[in-house]
Amino acid sequence: MANETVDREQLDDAGVWTTTEDGERVPDYDATFPTINEGEVVHGTVVRVDKDEVLVDIGYKSEGVIPVAELSIRRSVNPADEVNLGDEIDALVLTKEDAEGRLILSKKRARFEMAWKAIEQAAESGEPVNGRVIEVVKGGLILDLGVRGFLPASLVDIRRVQDLDEFLGQELRCKVIELNRSRNNVVLSRRAVLEDERKEQRQQILDRLNPGDVVDGQISNIVDFGAFVDLDGMDGLIHISELSWSHVNHPSEVLDIGQDVKVKVLDIDRDRQRISLGLKQTQSDPWQQVLETYNEGDTVEGKVTKVVTFGAFVEILPGVEGLVHISELAQHHVENPREVVSQGDLVQAKIIEVDAERRRLSLSLKRVEGGGVTQRADDSEAIEGTPNLDLSEEVFPEGAPEAPALEDAAAVEEASAVEEAPAVEEAPAVEEAPAVEEAPAVEEAPAVEDSSGVEEPPADEEPAPEEIDADIEADEVAPDEPGPGDSEGEAPAAPDEPD
Repeated sequence: MANETVDREQLDDAGVWTTTEDGERVPDYDATFPTINEGEVVHGTVVRVDKDEVLVDIGYKSEGVIPVAELSIRRSVNPADEVNLGDEIDALVLTKEDAEGRLILSKKRARFEMAWKAIEQAAESGEPVNGRVIEVVKGGLILDLGVRGFLPASLVDIRRVQDLDEFLGQELRCKVIELNRSRNNVVLSRRAVLEDERKEQRQQILDRLNPGDVVDGQISNIVDFGAFVDLDGMDGLIHISELSWSHVNHPSEVLDIGQDVKVKVLDIDRDRQRISLGLKQTQSDPWQQVLETYNEGDTVEGKVTKVVTFGAFVEILPGVEGLVHISELAQHHVENPREVVSQGDLVQAKIIEVDAERRRLSLSLKRVEGGGVTQRADDSEAIEGTPNLDLSEEVFPEGAPEAPALEDAAAVEEASAVEEAPAVEEAPAVEEAPAVEEAPAVEEAPAVEDSSGVEEPPADEEPAPEEIDADIEADEVAPDEPGPGDSEGEAPAAPDEPD
């Protein structure tokens, strides 16, 4: 028994006592302290919090010191905001003994080492990580993951976020999309997490909706070709042609971002996960009012909405436009519709055709008694039935004879109607030869007496050479008979015979 007791005491004291060189037994204090190495993570309790450092008891021969710069990855922190007296924390051993013999620890580096392992595992598995937003920087957010993680602004949400400050202090769930240990670089994406969550929501929405359903939504974005509507987790598109029964130049004329709307489901592409919506289908069709109220031959008042080369469009009801063809603008020939009407003019028009199937309305201004335009767009009164040609003074240069004035506008229309062909097609008067003037008469040349004393015919009636020879022969045969060349049919006088 005695031997067993001695052996047990010797074993118990083996870790506490040590023998010096002189053979003296002394307590082995170093053996009572844990073995620590630089770069090792230790666990301890906060025993003191100062303004520039924190003391931690890790069971070593002296408390470890954590400088304020080693408390957090955030800059310029207050130690009292990071730890409290009695908190149990992990810290990384930076130096076992500095120049002053102190044990230097780092809380942020211990978190970094442990966090980096967790981030590497999350990056490999694709699992998201949680982090609190601690800074708003140019181009994105900084998250505290134990490591400074960067979340670009374009990946904060599914849609572009205008104000990043609203996320400051929030805890966000993100995916790790880039990792670089040598640069301690971590890039995150919250958008990837939201898109994964919305995949299930989109599928549920697609399974729930059918063409023809009327649902509530909110305008999430406006583009040139239409507007996107958020249907509680999935966007549908309203094409610009489906926004209103009337013509729309840009969707912003009808809708605003964030506006609540009621839309009708027109089509669903389940393979591509796209939904086509219509806004005008939830509104009353103005064409029904046209069919119930107006008939062919009725005179209506409207506003010119657009002037084109082949006529003008006139809105007679909100969402209902009719076409006035160029041939129906005025009684006279019209080269350009802008000679008669302008955009914004108020006009009186007659309905000449209603095509309900094609939703087309044909109007006429010239068939309205008294003219078509009642008020110009600039609120200036127009002369009914008379187009404003806006001719400059260059058309009538100085010194040109003035056209006779007509008594009234009706005479102008009548005179214009007579001239069927445009003036530009007529040949200028100066180029035509006067029809009444005859060519001047050619004066007859006086008869020239030849050596025989016989008068020759005028130059314009000179006989042919054969006829002249025949006349000479006839005179020689019968000098007393009149010949065709003799004057007044009398025979020429015979020559006197010599005595």
